Amino acid sequence: MRFETLLIANRGEIALRVMRSARRLGLRCVAVYSEADRGAPYVRAADAAVCIGPASAAESYLSIERILDACRRTAAQAVHPGYGFLSENPHFARACGEAGIVFVGPPVKAIIAMANKSAAKRRMQAAGVTCIPGYSGEAQSDARLADEAQRIGYPLMIKAADGGGGRGMRRVGCRDEFAAALASARTESEQAFGSCEVLLERSLDGARHVEVQVMADAHGHVVHLGERDCSVQRRHQKVIEESPSPAVDARLRARLGELAVTAARAIGYVGAGTVECLLDSSGESYFMEMNTRLQVEHPVTELATGFDLVELQLRIAQDEALPFAQDDVELRGHAIEARLYAEDPAQGFLPQTGTLERWRVAQGVRVDAGVEQGTRVTPYYDPMLAKIIAHGATRDEARTRLVAALRDTCALGVVTNRDFLIACLTHPEFVAGKAGTGFIAAHRGALIAAAPQESDFLRAALICYIFGPRAVRGAHPAVGVLSQTIELECEGLRRSVRIRREAAALWINIESGEPMPAAIRDGEIEIGGVSVAVAHAFTGGILWLQAGGAVRRFSDVTLAARASGAAGEPLLRSPLAGRVAAILAGPGEAVKKGQSVVVIESMKMENHVAAGVSGVVSEILVRVGMQVAPGARLAVIDPQQAAQA
Repeated sequence: MRFETLLIANRGEIALRVMRSARRLGLRCVAVYSEADRGAPYVRAADAAVCIGPASAAESYLSIERILDACRRTAAQAVHPGYGFLSENPHFARACGEAGIVFVGPPVKAIIAMANKSAAKRRMQAAGVTCIPGYSGEAQSDARLADEAQRIGYPLMIKAADGGGGRGMRRVGCRDEFAAALASARTESEQAFGSCEVLLERSLDGARHVEVQVMADAHGHVVHLGERDCSVQRRHQKVIEESPSPAVDARLRARLGELAVTAARAIGYVGAGTVECLLDSSGESYFMEMNTRLQVEHPVTELATGFDLVELQLRIAQDEALPFAQDDVELRGHAIEARLYAEDPAQGFLPQTGTLERWRVAQGVRVDAGVEQGTRVTPYYDPMLAKIIAHGATRDEARTRLVAALRDTCALGVVTNRDFLIACLTHPEFVAGKAGTGFIAAHRGALIAAAPQESDFLRAALICYIFGPRAVRGAHPAVGVLSQTIELECEGLRRSVRIRREAAALWINIESGEPMPAAIRDGEIEIGGVSVAVAHAFTGGILWLQAGGAVRRFSDVTLAARASGAAGEPLLRSPLAGRVAAILAGPGEAVKKGQSVVVIESMKMENHVAAGVSGVVSEILVRVGMQVAPGARLAVIDPQQAAQA
């Protein structure tokens, strides 16, 4: 069926990415948005846009009825689901077909065949595809699963059978950990996917996560477009992807491609899909699952092959045959993608909220972003800000281009993982192409270690405070004073910086160090005769400063009272904005320091808030389903009762 109007049932960079290819094909593009996304860049870029509900994804982007109503109101003849949300929902695909709307994706039967990981593994085993040893049976009692875990051996993985994106997934190191991990995985799976069914798999520690892109048309043609290496992950979610994989040679590539094509043919697949595999240390490959949609990391395949995957999707949905055969597919050079998230690596990669006060992306690389300067990052959706993708003739050329692009990217006003990504890309193990799925866990300390507070940073921060926005400048006690000591705090450490004026000159010294001349110009600070390019923004009393390719946050604590609180905090506060997903201990219950008391769900992630002291819960100040802000009071723990017990 030919169509002229395409509705994109997604948001942010996903919607913008689909629009780019759709417009090249001459299609009219319709956007849908929640109240939280009103005025977002993708909404303004569309030919038409429809509000489909409040900020809650369940009441907007996951509402089949509202999206189909938007199709009727805009005369959309086709729907592209993007990735995430309803992209792998067979009920949505079926509803589109029943409404006479083209679903730009695989047939319903193919989605169903791979929707449940346990059923998918059984189907793949029947087709002769090698799967990771484990248990994917229908018997789901705790006792049966514990027995199967013992048979498989530890360490092992518990995975939500109906899930994805790392939700409902737990690694279990020994038998004593199994019961608690199973309960936690079931709870998260039930809340995220409406099912508590799980499967068990042997944990292939040190393995590589490699996935193969397949494309299939409705005329019986199925090809693969090479592999992507997605081994660098945190919280079971990918952060860096590349194509081709440094662990795959031509022979293994052919074997993986054959596995992927066999899997696609076994379920009558049509469209873009991804077969995910694990490679163990011996080079043996195992089927994990198939994602029946376009993947977040598809740009690296596009840059490495030259094919526009979204365009191919749209052409296949209009019953066109693939315009090339397997022998026409050639990998040219190397591409690497880094996902820039609003998250704090030093705090367990907690999602962050805030406003992008300064936003600048690098030139010379591909940037897929759904934000702009002034965008408010909310707790309702995935915290990814942008994907930055570099291509080069060699892997090292692509890697160095990506590092340079990240250093030139400016995202101030919200904590991001930018510096963490740079640390990953420059780590010797990644440079050597040897990073497996345990890379971040093995090197976490080195990757997220706070860089030293260089003197130049402190001097630059002081200059920004003195000569920053009028509101700040007018309120600062150093303005108009010939000599003044100012105390700045960065990442929990306080340093004294002294400023001295002599006629038109400005001299700065750090504590007892030697004074150095300093000056400020537009976008540049000169210290000791050396110019440093800087970008800065003030928000909420915080100075965000980017200089020399790194970012720091400073607070002026010159007039602040010195706090002297207890080491253990009996009041539990939320570390981030989100929804209360679970309360794990009630009033009167004894808890130990470090024990989870409240679970906050934010940006598709569950975050456990643990007790700061041992004691007895005296009050729970929130309820399940309640939205909370950063720093919100969650519970009170009485440490005295623990002492009396």
